[in-house]
Amino acid sequence: MNPTDLGQGAFSAVADSAGPPDRDIEPPFLLIEPLRRTAPIIFASPHSGRRYPSDLLSDARVALISLRRSEDAYVDELFAGAAAHGACVLAATVARAYVDLNRDPAELDPDMFDERPPHSVHTSSARVQAGLGAIPRVSGDGQNIYRRKLSLEEAERRLTGIHLPYHAALRTLLNDTKAMFGCAVLVDCHSMPNNSRGAHAPDIVLGDRFGASCHPSVTALAEATLRRLGYRVARNTPFAGGHTTQTYGRPIAHVHALQIEINRALYVDERTLERTSGYTRVRADMSRLAEALSAAALHKSLA
Repeated sequence: MNPTDLGQGAFSAVADSAGPPDRDIEPPFLLIEPLRRTAPIIFASPHSGRRYPSDLLSDARVALISLRRSEDAYVDELFAGAAAHGACVLAATVARAYVDLNRDPAELDPDMFDERPPHSVHTSSARVQAGLGAIPRVSGDGQNIYRRKLSLEEAERRLTGIHLPYHAALRTLLNDTKAMFGCAVLVDCHSMPNNSRGAHAPDIVLGDRFGASCHPSVTALAEATLRRLGYRVARNTPFAGGHTTQTYGRPIAHVHALQIEINRALYVDERTLERTSGYTRVRADMSRLAEALSAAALHKSLA
């Protein structure tokens, strides 16, 4: 992704001072900043990372394309144009198959490790049971990833080197944005598999945890904008929001979090993960969505 093509003023790679666990995955995320912050909005993409550390590849029993089917393919690129409209964009660079940034770091699958996790770890959540905890057990196409059990030390290294700095950066962005505008709006950006949901399946699902994580005016504006652009939009079904929206969405504290899921079939070939002719349209429309949210002077109604 070439920063000169994005229209933003600054392009910075930021990493935790402790460093990630492997030199070939530095840095754990990228921060795209505008020349001037004019909107209280942060677009975040926790699942679009395309860096696959050497220890993951050497331990995997599946092909790279299977690992890549866990990605929210190119979502970071789809929303990168938001910086041209005064918003920040935070994008993970490390693959979701290595560590999932939209999970509670305590969501660990005990069957993956050669010793029992601490009692404080959330081992019984639905996501863990499905193999999709903070350290995923299965790939995007449902195959078991590892040929061996991992050590808890390996899990801790991934969480400390990647998960922790990503969320520290996101928390800082939210705090700074709220201090600047009186409120902050986080748009957590994802893509979803098509899965042959039928002719009337939504193109986009907006998740605000049924109103608990975001002021209804933000969700309504996003939905109206997307419908005007020609998309079929659903709310909260089948995705109401994950760890990120649950953790940061606090409307009573003037911090709002809205999840957006884009049907992957709109812009990639789901078999090869190559961009299709729809990619250009979707990327332009996500920039229009960012423009509409940024132009709405949300800080005046949400602060």
